[in-house]
Amino acid sequence: MKSVSVKEGDSVTLNSDLTEIHDYLIQWSFWVENTLIAEINVTADRFSVFDDVLDGRFRDRLKLDNQTGSLTITNFTNEHSGLYTVETKNMNISFFLAVYDEISVKKGDSVTLNSDLTEIDYDLILWTYMNEIAVIAGIYSSDSMTVYDDVLDGRFRDRLKLDNQTGSLTITDITTEHTGDYLLLIIGANQSLKVFSVSVYDSVHCCGSTEAVIRLVLSALVGVATVILLVYDIRSRRAE
Repeated sequence: MKSVSVKEGDSVTLNSDLTEIHDYLIQWSFWVENTLIAEINVTADRFSVFDDVLDGRFRDRLKLDNQTGSLTITNFTNEHSGLYTVETKNMNISFFLAVYDEISVKKGDSVTLNSDLTEIDYDLILWTYMNEIAVIAGIYSSDSMTVYDDVLDGRFRDRLKLDNQTGSLTITDITTEHTGDYLLLIIGANQSLKVFSVSVYDSVHCCGSTEAVIRLVLSALVGVATVILLVYDIRSRRAE
């Protein structure tokens, strides 16, 4: 399992870890409906990308390396976030990809982390504070919307507002102890994975370097697997 964060509009290469292709069949799939998006058939000498699947979500964005089988996604957007898997007869590697946004906010102000949804149809939405892997808000059904503002010794108490139309999360009266990475996970009619790197400053000068932020995001994404397991546990309990 590998975790990767991508700035929206950039390109990202998922490395197969192969130096050359020996396997007869290499397949790349995307988590939405376990969709096949690329394939190498060595026997038939065929290299294929299926960029018209999922209503053209990947159209003109996929490139296969015919030497290593690595896959490049260009002009990456939030709808391309999620779980990717490359499989051969000898290996299986998964990648968690998330778009990240860098947000800087002044101490005492409010900040809204946008889900990019115009409406919920009807998705499971989970907000997690990744620095300490704590779920802070969730929408589980049309009549179940919750903020967990008492977690982490009340760090977010009376500060969280969840939009029941879009699933966006607002943090009010923010302080430096709210600095960190926030993960948005959406599963349902819409599926996405997004990280917001929030820095809080108390003067006109702020922020660390982009490189430092990227390192923080990559560290935070290590907890994504934990969040995924939690989501499926919640859904299983609801089904019961």
